[in-house]
Amino acid sequence: MADDREQRMKPETDKTVEGSSSEDENSLVNSGENEVVKTFKDLGVTEVLCEACDQLGWKSPTKIQIEAIPVALQGKDVIGLAETGSGKTGAFALPILQSLLASPQRLHTLVLTPTRELAFQISEQFEALGSSIGVKCAVIVGGIDMMSQSLVLAKKPHIVIATPGRLIDHLENTKGFSLRALKFLVMDEADRILNMDFETEVDKILKVIPRERRTFLFSATMTKKVQKLQRAALKDPVKCAVSTKYSTVDKLQQYYIFIPSKYKDCYLVSILNELAGNSFIIFCSTCNNAQRVALLLRNLGITAIPLHGQMSQNKRLGALNKFKSKSRSVLLATDVASRGLDIPHVDCVINYDIPTHSKDYIHRVGRTARAGRSGKSITFVTQYDVELFQRIETLIGKKLPAFPTQEEEVMMLVERVSEAQRFARLEMKEQGEKRKRPKGGDGDEDDTEQSSGVRKKVKGGSGGGGGGKKRGGGAWRGGR
Repeated sequence: MADDREQRMKPETDKTVEGSSSEDENSLVNSGENEVVKTFKDLGVTEVLCEACDQLGWKSPTKIQIEAIPVALQGKDVIGLAETGSGKTGAFALPILQSLLASPQRLHTLVLTPTRELAFQISEQFEALGSSIGVKCAVIVGGIDMMSQSLVLAKKPHIVIATPGRLIDHLENTKGFSLRALKFLVMDEADRILNMDFETEVDKILKVIPRERRTFLFSATMTKKVQKLQRAALKDPVKCAVSTKYSTVDKLQQYYIFIPSKYKDCYLVSILNELAGNSFIIFCSTCNNAQRVALLLRNLGITAIPLHGQMSQNKRLGALNKFKSKSRSVLLATDVASRGLDIPHVDCVINYDIPTHSKDYIHRVGRTARAGRSGKSITFVTQYDVELFQRIETLIGKKLPAFPTQEEEVMMLVERVSEAQRFARLEMKEQGEKRKRPKGGDGDEDDTEQSSGVRKKVKGGSGGGGGGKKRGGGAWRGGR
C-alpha cells in the first residue's frame, strides 16, 4: 500500500458519493435522531471505501453499522451486539480499513474468531472491501501447514485473522513474528471464543499485544464471560446494541415438529422430499451423527455433504464451497457452521438435534433469512427434548407453530429409510477402519460423490425408480 496513494485518497473524504442516494427499502432510521441515513458517506466513511461498498452491492448501512461505525471512527472501543446476519463484519471492517488508509502500517489489525470457516469468510470481506487499496490479509488457523503460514506472516500482512490456538503457536514458535505494533484487536463472536475454552489463549494474546490499542467485541449474544473480558480488554467502551433481547429475524418462519425419537430419519427424508428444490443446512449435535445422516441421505439419492470438526481443513473448505456453489443441496453440519457463516441461498435450517444451549439456536437459525431475505427453520423435538425446546421458546419470547406433516406418508418411508440406515452404519464402520489403518492414501472419504457403491443397493436411489413409494427419491432426481 504505497504512501503516496494514501495521500491522494485522504482529501477525497469531502466528496459526495454519486448515485448512492437511491432510497433503498431498508434505509434505516437512526433510533437516536429519527433521521434516515441513506449512505455510508453519512456515517463518515471515506470515498474510496464507499465505492467499495457500492461494488459489493451494499446500498445502505444496516442498523448495527449505523450505530457502530460513527463511534468507531471517533476512536472509541466498541461492543457490538446484533442479531446474526445483520452486517457485523462490515461494522468493524470499514473503520479499520479507514484507519489503515490514514496511517498505513503492517500487522495493523488482529481479528480473533472461534472457527476456521468464519476466519476465511472475514478475510474475504476485508479483501473485497480493501481490494482497491491493496490490503493484504493472512488467515492463521489450525489444520493448515505451519511453515506456509510462517512465510505469509514473514511478509507482514496488514490484517491477521486467526483462531486463538494457532495464533499462540505462531507467537511462541515463529521467529520474527510479534504483534507489538498492533493498533486494533477485534473479537468476532466473542462469546463463542470464550465458550470454546479459549480463555487461556485469549489471556496470553492480551499479554503480548500493546495496551494502547483499539478493541472491538462483536457478538449476537452476550454472556457473563464476555462481560468479564470486556473489563479486562476494553477502555470506556461504547455499547452498540441493536436488539436488547435475544431475537431472531422477522422474516424467518420458525416451526417445530414433535416426533418419536426413532422416526427422526423418516421425518427428515419426508421434509426434504416435500421441500425439494430448496437448499438446507441440517444441524446435528455430534460429528458422528452429521456423518451418518449425510451417508444415509446420499444412499437415498439426496445430494448431501457433511461439515464437521473431524474432517481435514481442505475437506471442510471443499464441503463449504460445494454447498455455496449449489452443487450440493444439503449441508449436514455440527455447530462449527452455526456462527457467522454467510451463505446467501440457504432456504431452510433444520435442527435435527436440538441445541443444548438455547443461545446456539439463535445462531443456527440465523444461517437463513439473512440480509433481508426470508427463510424457514424447523426444529425436531423428541420426547427427550421438551424441556430444551421450552427454554428456546422462553429465550426468543415466542411460541412456535407446529410444521404440518402427514404421518401416514412419513410411515410409508420407514422401510426404505431403515435400509439406508443399515448401509450408512456399514459405511461408518468401513470409514472408521480406514482411519485406523496406516495412511496409504487419503482415507478421508467424507465427500465421495457415490457412497462407495452402496446407493445402487438401496431401493429407490437417485434414479427414484426402485422404491415405488409415494413421494419417493424421484423428487430429488437431478439433485438440484
